[in-house]
Formats: sequence, structure tokens, C-alpha cells
Amino acid sequence: MHRRDLFGAALLLAGAAPMARAAQPAQEATNHDHGATPEGPFEIVARFDGPGPSGIALTGGRVFVGFPRHAVNHTGATLAELKNGRLYPYPDGATSMPSDRPPATRLMSIHGMTTDAKGRLWAIDDGKLAGQPLAPGAAKVIGIDPVTNRIFANIVLTAPTLLPDSHMNDLRVDLTHGPQGTVFITDSSFGHSPALVVVDVASGRQRRVLASHPSIQAEHPFMAVVEGRPLVFDPPAHKPAFVSGGVDGITLSPDSATLYYSPLTSRRLYSIPTGLLADFDRTDAQLAAGIRDLGEKGVADGLATDAQGRIYTTNFEHDAIFRRNTDGSFDTMVRDPRVLSPDGIFVDGNMVYCTLGQWNRLAGFNGGHDLRVPPYYLIRFPIDAPAAFDATKPAPG
Repeated sequence: MHRRDLFGAALLLAGAAPMARAAQPAQEATNHDHGATPEGPFEIVARFDGPGPSGIALTGGRVFVGFPRHAVNHTGATLAELKNGRLYPYPDGATSMPSDRPPATRLMSIHGMTTDAKGRLWAIDDGKLAGQPLAPGAAKVIGIDPVTNRIFANIVLTAPTLLPDSHMNDLRVDLTHGPQGTVFITDSSFGHSPALVVVDVASGRQRRVLASHPSIQAEHPFMAVVEGRPLVFDPPAHKPAFVSGGVDGITLSPDSATLYYSPLTSRRLYSIPTGLLADFDRTDAQLAAGIRDLGEKGVADGLATDAQGRIYTTNFEHDAIFRRNTDGSFDTMVRDPRVLSPDGIFVDGNMVYCTLGQWNRLAGFNGGHDLRVPPYYLIRFPIDAPAAFDATKPAPG
């Protein structure tokens, strides 16, 4: 008997199954990380070739964009209305363009933006011009009535609410507390002295709270992977190599009963009842007792809420925007290499708008080299995928 026959007989005697052929080599089309491919539909609403955008808000079908001056002291409008394919300084050129007017009477550096339940536009003016000290009267809360295009609220932030290293970042306005509403502001302070700031609109009364609470602080040591680079935030051992800071993202529940917030250098989401936070008689210890840790949500800059209470969270590690559903699960809404440093985010009806500023490419994080490549984008995407239709199943009638 030949050796080949002896081998086959031995297999049969041992009860072995016939030998299987080796699997075909993996094809290149299937041998990749599916999580690295673009996902989710979005459209580019606008391209900006000048300064990078940050804040975004819509009301009555009108689109408003903020262009802060804290990173680059540019000569353009810091607040503009986007209409008919052009940017118009808002509420007017004298207020939004650079000038020698006193800082308290003009817009210096518009950062976060939002609207209230009446459809009025609100913005936080961080007051900072790159390379210059923060001037008295520069940092303030601004309210603008889009019907008249007039500023109806101008609340200057002062010490001890405002610190020399404050970086007033974003805000939300709650009209259910206080005679004219309450403003909640995140002072991210680039991670050094962050806090939540509470302002009563009617009186201008203001205070900073929870400055020492862990939910407000930047976590360190902390590592983020930005554009494929592992970067560590651990001052003073490591110089910051990406956008970092304390409490930053902020959003309200649809009924304004709950404020959600998160530090920029963190992956956790927190909440606190607005009725508690708006009460100026409450101590920090009493406020801390009302804070809830809602778990991880990834690294985020901006946060926004839709009418169903779902939270949209930008993610600068994955060039993505995620959605936290009310049951705590997450969906990927958008993921694309062009979604660099997703920043300001705003829900308008069934659409979500987001600015992309490429902030991680600023010279300060890259050895003095500005690596940003205009244009910068304003994008939007639907909150829910369009319905699917099957022509083989026509509607009855």
C-alpha cells in the first residue's frame, strides 16, 4: 500500500473527519477597521476661509455664528449672521467689529451661544483678545432680541466671579428660575481654575460655584488620541498638546429642570437640578449633594439636547458626533475625517448643526506651528434617518 493510502486509512481508523482545505487569504476589502470609515449623512452648510468658528445658534430660521478672538485676534466680526451665502456682522458692524469703544459696550470675543424658550439669542463673550490681558468689562453675558436686532441684556462679569485666568466658554439660559431667567456658564479656565458660573438676569447677581468639585475639574493624568496621536495632559510634567480644560460642555433638559455638563478633559457626563443650582442661598456642599455622575460619554467639547431629551456630544478623538439616548445607550450620528475638533453644537427642529474649528491644530499645541487648513466648516445632519420605502409595498388606496 502506498504511503498516501496508509495515511488515509489511519485517519479513517482514528475516526477523523476528512481533511479540510486551508481558508482563502483574507481579501483586502475586509481586512480593515470598520470603525475608521465615514458614517452618517451630513451636509456642509458653510465654509469659512477666515477665522475659525465656534458658537452656533439658530432661531426663526436665522443662523448665527461666533468667531472668538481668544486664540487669534482677528479683524473680522466676532458675531455674524449667515444669510444668502454671506456673513453679516451682528447685531451691527459697530458692535461686532474691532473698534476703540470701551470693552463693556462692544463684543470682544463671542464664544458659546444658545437661545432661550422665547427664541432670543444669547452669547457668552469671553472678552479675551489673543496676546492681551483680559480688560475690565470685556467678559459678559449678552442677550439679543432677533425681532428688533437689539441687545436687551449686557451683564458684565466681575470679580470674584471672574478670575484673571477665567475662560468663559459656553452657556445655557433657563427661564423657569428667576424673574427674568437664570444663566449657567462654564468657566473652563484651560484646566487651572474652572467653575460653574450662575447669573440672575434680572438683578445681574452672579457667583461661581463648585470650583473644587471633581466633576468640574480637568482629569489628569489624561490621554487623548487626536488625529491618531496619543497625547497626554498631565501638567506640569507635560505641556498641553491638545485642547484641554475643566467644565466646558453644557446643555439643558427640554423642560429646563436639569443641567448637564462635562469637563473638556474628561470622558464623564454629570447633571444637577437647575432649581438647586439657581438658588443663591445654597452652599457648595448642598449643590454637590445634587450632582449625578451619568457615566462615560467619550471626550466632548459641545453638548446639545433635542426635544426628546437625547444629548448630542461632540468627540474630538473620533472625528465624530455621538448621541446619548434617554436609556443611556449611544448612537454614532456622524463620523468623518473632516469632522476635526467638533465644537459648538445646536439642535434646530430635526437638524443638528455643528462648527468645526480645527482647534487641535493651533500653533500653541504644535510647537509654534499653526497647522490649521482652511476652510473651516459648519455642518448639519438629521436627528433621525429618513424613512425607508419599498416600491413593492405601495401604500393602500
